[in-house]
Amino acid sequence: MKKSIKRFLALALTACMVLPLGACGSGKSGSSLTGGKRIIRISHAQSETHPEHLGLLAFKKYIEERLGDKYEVQIFPNELLGSAQKAIELTQTGAIDFTVAGTANLENFSPVYQIFSMPYLFTSEKAYIQTMNDTDYMEKVYNSTDEAGFRVVTWYNAGTRSFYATKPINSPEDLKGLKIRVQQSPASIAMCNAFGAAASPMSFGEVYTAIQQGVINGAENNELALTNNKHGEVAKYYSYTKHQMIPDMLIGNVKFLKSLSPEEYQIFKEAAALSTQVENSAWDDQVASAKATAQNDMGVHFSDVDLTPFQEAVAPLQKSMLEKNPKIVDLYNHIQEINQKVSKEGSKS
Repeated sequence: MKKSIKRFLALALTACMVLPLGACGSGKSGSSLTGGKRIIRISHAQSETHPEHLGLLAFKKYIEERLGDKYEVQIFPNELLGSAQKAIELTQTGAIDFTVAGTANLENFSPVYQIFSMPYLFTSEKAYIQTMNDTDYMEKVYNSTDEAGFRVVTWYNAGTRSFYATKPINSPEDLKGLKIRVQQSPASIAMCNAFGAAASPMSFGEVYTAIQQGVINGAENNELALTNNKHGEVAKYYSYTKHQMIPDMLIGNVKFLKSLSPEEYQIFKEAAALSTQVENSAWDDQVASAKATAQNDMGVHFSDVDLTPFQEAVAPLQKSMLEKNPKIVDLYNHIQEINQKVSKEGSKS
């Protein structure tokens, strides 16, 4: 049923793109007008209770309270308009206006986004948050995809990624011989292999069954995967290796963004910033709740581990990434400055 809905919506959007102007009602960027209002469509992959959806609801409310006579915002969760990659393509063409995408999906359009797959790029969650909230610097990164037809307008916290498996993982040695699901990113695959595990990139939706059937021994993700996706039912050991902190990005169609008046554009920027604040707050609350549920109801064991051996194992990978991709060097250096600043602040407190 869900696949049928997705197929219907995708076909409807495609039809609107190919019919003569006005057949679907058109506005800026060729999207729909209903009752004189420009319809703004936003796609994302999460459920209606996920922090990203809550952030987008705040985005919708802010826009409609200030520009409701001109715009109506419609949010499509659960990949109703297609996978992340398909939604990016629809955003490029203007068939939809915004979508939430992981940085791994953006690497193909701008190589600077590869840096977020670098293991141990950030020394702490605080440094990660400060980097992403450095709007003046990050906008240079966000504008790097303009030629591809879309631009990042804000970021969402997708948590800190750690390993969870059917056996405890306290050191890189414990990963040797294990098959671990990773994202389909070259850096993530190389990272997992550097730890001694066998990287097994696959669709996130396949992970539960793959662990259950012994096809893989575990995966790496944030705590919400244990509860929202029920991975805690089949993987009882979660180790805080904290090897990656990877944001999700809200991207918008460039033609639509450039069609806005300066006053409208400012309101959209404010709405995006607000959505990030709401998402970040909801994220922290849901992570705490997920950990409690996983421990108390699912019997998952959480372990803090010595990060030094893990960091040392991937140090050559960091160096190799910097040598092979000069586009990430400036951002890498900028992040190191923030890492050092946060570390000094922590030592004084």
